[in-house]
Amino acid sequence: MIESDIEWATTIHRVIEMVGTFAFAISGLRHAAAKHFDWFGGSVCAVAVAIGGGTIRDVMLGLTPFWMTSSIYIICVLLAQVFVLVFAKYVKKLDNAWFVFDTLGLALFTIAGMQKALALYQPFWVAIIMGCITGSAGGVIRDVLLNNIPVIFRKEIYAMASIIGGFLYWGMHELGISVSITVFTCFCTICLIRFLAMKYHLSLPVLKGDKLN
Repeated sequence: MIESDIEWATTIHRVIEMVGTFAFAISGLRHAAAKHFDWFGGSVCAVAVAIGGGTIRDVMLGLTPFWMTSSIYIICVLLAQVFVLVFAKYVKKLDNAWFVFDTLGLALFTIAGMQKALALYQPFWVAIIMGCITGSAGGVIRDVLLNNIPVIFRKEIYAMASIIGGFLYWGMHELGISVSITVFTCFCTICLIRFLAMKYHLSLPVLKGDKLN
């Protein structure tokens, strides 16, 4: 990969992480508001969902957590809180918008996790797992803090969308398709899976106790 391509890929990765952090922080605030948390509690949830998955990924890859290398990610979380505070009157009416923010965060962070793992020459299965962890683990931490069953353990298609997107990203990466096209295609695929699953009530089979006997 030539130097200009490396710089372009790095720029895309930074933008994806920043936008993903912003989107997930808004999602965390929404869930905290639904539980009637105060602003400090909401802030904790916003930070947990925004940086939790990426932190676990970086620790597993032996790297300094991404948000410790630049203050821009914490700034993104703060901006998300300001956004919700300023437009609270409007976003309160947009229930579907919360789902969109959560889906955007999942897609963006899945891609960020894939990019970081592949940049470190990790095997494809490790990269896919890192993408899934980056996209999903923050939500698990948030749900534990809120005393909810984590969304990835329910029948709703969530982590599976991340895994499918990860396989797609890896396949396009192996074929040498440009980073921008790969990112765009993977992003749209994950979002489309989530939107279709919600629209048509698609879900994974539920595990029932009587099936284990």
